Amino acid sequence: MIPAAAPRLAQAIARAIAPRVPLSTSQWADAERMVSSKGSAKPGKWRTDRNPPLREPMDCMSLRSPAHDIACMFPIQIGKTEIAINAVGYVMDHAPAPTMVALPGEVSMNKWVVQKLNPSLDETPAMRRALTSVASRDSANQRTFKDFAGGQLYLEHGGSPQRLKSTTVKVLIVDELDEFAANLRTGDDPVKMLDGRTSAFPSSYKRLYISTPGMEGVSRIKQLWDKSDQRRYHVPCPHCGEMQPLEWGGLHWNTEVTEAWYVCRECGVCIDEHHKTQMIAFGRWVATYPERKFRGYHLNCLYYQFGLGPRWLTLAQEWKDAQGDPAKLKTFVNDRLAETFEDPAMRAVKHNIIADRAEPLPLRPVPAWVLAATAGIDTQDNRLAVQILGWGRGEKCWPIDYIELPGDPAEDAVWDALTDLLNQPIDHSSGGWLTLDAAAIDIGGHRTEAVKAYVRKRLVRRLLAIFGAVPNNAPVLGKGKLQDINWRGQLDKRGIHIHAVGTVAIKHLLYSRLSTDADKAPDDRLIRFSDQLDDTYFGGLVAETYNPQKNRFEKRRGAPRNEPLDTWDYGYAATHHPELRLHRWTRAQWDAREAQILDRAGKVPANDSRETSSTAARPARVATPTRPARRRAGWVDPQ
Repeated sequence: MIPAAAPRLAQAIARAIAPRVPLSTSQWADAERMVSSKGSAKPGKWRTDRNPPLREPMDCMSLRSPAHDIACMFPIQIGKTEIAINAVGYVMDHAPAPTMVALPGEVSMNKWVVQKLNPSLDETPAMRRALTSVASRDSANQRTFKDFAGGQLYLEHGGSPQRLKSTTVKVLIVDELDEFAANLRTGDDPVKMLDGRTSAFPSSYKRLYISTPGMEGVSRIKQLWDKSDQRRYHVPCPHCGEMQPLEWGGLHWNTEVTEAWYVCRECGVCIDEHHKTQMIAFGRWVATYPERKFRGYHLNCLYYQFGLGPRWLTLAQEWKDAQGDPAKLKTFVNDRLAETFEDPAMRAVKHNIIADRAEPLPLRPVPAWVLAATAGIDTQDNRLAVQILGWGRGEKCWPIDYIELPGDPAEDAVWDALTDLLNQPIDHSSGGWLTLDAAAIDIGGHRTEAVKAYVRKRLVRRLLAIFGAVPNNAPVLGKGKLQDINWRGQLDKRGIHIHAVGTVAIKHLLYSRLSTDADKAPDDRLIRFSDQLDDTYFGGLVAETYNPQKNRFEKRRGAPRNEPLDTWDYGYAATHHPELRLHRWTRAQWDAREAQILDRAGKVPANDSRETSSTAARPARVATPTRPARRRAGWVDPQ
């Protein structure tokens, strides 16, 4: 035996046969972990005592911990990633097992590897010793794969779902969970898909989810937190000793925001920030629902240690600066308070609140103030969702019907049913009737050509073929573009036009009207509902929530299907039809339409001089000579 190899061989044998020491993750980190200056403001030996709230979440990843599922809903820059790095180091050196770290995108994964993982491997001897190879060109030590004694480390991202699905691990660590849904092109639920990676270890798996939350109703980390035991870090008041979590509502500041202090909820005494370090040191995690097995941890920005985050006064100034700016406010609520953000306008448009405003009136006959009607049609692979909207003066709206017509749009049957529905007269409370003024149908999805063929037949009055505009600042209804090509390869002027619809603008308008209607009497509301509409309709009408950072509306997690919202959008877009332009009708045009309906009911007064013909809704045009004709005839403008 080579003398130089003998000590190393003996060390390996001793390590293999030595009994396992009952070591926790935080104990391992305090003993072995070295923090690099590349990713930390305080490099050197790791000390959990510098940030005590991280101890228990880290120890949940220990071999002897009974916890299997852990969710950490934390603010930015409080040490979320350090929990993950320490857990990886613990597994590599003390409890070898196949491990995967998943990040939302390739860019974030590469940054995590360069700034967090590689510096830790370079400066922590215990992690470096565990690697089977440190050669950068060795297949056992790649950028997204590390082979270590007794296990393997995979680094994957949400932009590659195929690789995520093909990996089986015992330890799963997911960073920034809320960003996964936007990166998964397959449309899979990120939590369900990631949970499946540990199915081969049903009794010994560890799953750690770390993230700052996003939008209310969409945030995945908030959903995990809701079903967890919901642990908050309680600290003692330095004056009365009352244990309590630090909450944003307890922070106070003066008018000029030059001083900030915390107020104890028990004794009401002001607590200066210099007490914070001692308070956190004597704090402990307290579960709201201790009977639940899922561990959930929540912190906010008030727990930043000195030197590891902004001071209370700085946070108060950031809060004041964010007021009036939804994007800034969302960033502060998500990143600093670690809470989900809900658009203030959405709080008054929850489906149960809207349903409570429904009036005890039938859908048909429509109320007397309804003088026009449009329809919006959404195309699905197995049905057509149709909403017929009634309109009155001032764009007051009355949903007349929401119907789903079953059938594949590739077949004729469902189109025949649609034609019969839209051409059916609408009973009016005056005894007359309405006819549909315009309709808009979505050409998106898998039945685009079938929709185009139906629009070409012109079986419904003023039927528009539409699609959702990509720009989020698009107008309600864009200019139509020809789609059909004639035999010469030119655009066919007799073919159909495709119009872009500004769905973001329409949804803003709908939600703002629903919000302002909350405090109004029924007769003054802009959107009124019949109690004959079911709860599914109201839930679908507000199934989406606004994300100010993306300037887009996103479907709330668990909300009903959003076809009622989409068809309302299309029905409103139909009011902007170039031949209708309902939003620009004058008082005379509304009067003419009302007279027409009363005439159908036989209720027009004998001395009523208003026109009642079907063309009275549009003012008559006087033929005016063209400019060349004016010059030839010596025409003079009468004005």
